[in-house]
Order: sequence, then structure tokens, then C-alpha cells
Amino acid sequence: QVQLVESGGGLVQAGGSLRLSCASSGSIFRPNVMGWYRQAAGKQRALVAAITSGGRTNYAESVKGRFTISRDNAKNTVSLQMDSLKPEDTGVYYCNWKRVGIFEVWGQGTLVTVSS
Repeated sequence: QVQLVESGGGLVQAGGSLRLSCASSGSIFRPNVMGWYRQAAGKQRALVAAITSGGRTNYAESVKGRFTISRDNAKNTVSLQMDSLKPEDTGVYYCNWKRVGIFEVWGQGTLVTVSS
């Protein structure tokens, strides 16, 4: 079985930065897509950023220019660098890895709180 271990969440003031990381433990898993989703209070869980095995990235419009997703294929990890954080970035961030159409794994979520 595969487990995703997240780190980097916490409390930060507006304008600050955080870096989230996600790594696997357990069974070997080679995802096609690695991504981060956010669940804000009263809202649906939505994609924040994703990166394919080929390095193609996709970002939510609200975070473009502020967040950067990256992956280390050798270590099989994914990170999300979050800069210029805003209170509206507050939420639970979930790591998601998937083999498209086959299998996907979710992390337990890590809370990011941005104070004004």
C-alpha cells in the first residue's frame, strides 16, 4: 500500500511564504500526475496545482504567479512553493498522486492558515 506524507503546513502572515512537500512511503508508486488540492471553509476541494510526469504544470488562476509546483522524479516527491500568501489561501491542502484512469492516492491534508 502507498501512503503520502505531507509536511510544511502551518500559520503564516499575509505576504509570507510556505513550502509544502509530499513524499511517499510504502509500496512503489509511479504517478502520471502529482498535484495539490485545497479545501477552504465552505468551498469544494479544488485543484491548486498539478504537474505531470513529463513536467507539464497546471495552476488555478488564483495562484498563478505566486505558487510553484515542482517534482523530483528521482526521489518521487512533489513540492509546492507558496509565496505572497493571502488570507484567501487558507485551507486544508491535500496531496494527490494518480495513475490516470488506474489508481490515485490522497494525503491526509495539512492545514495552511494565512492571517491578515
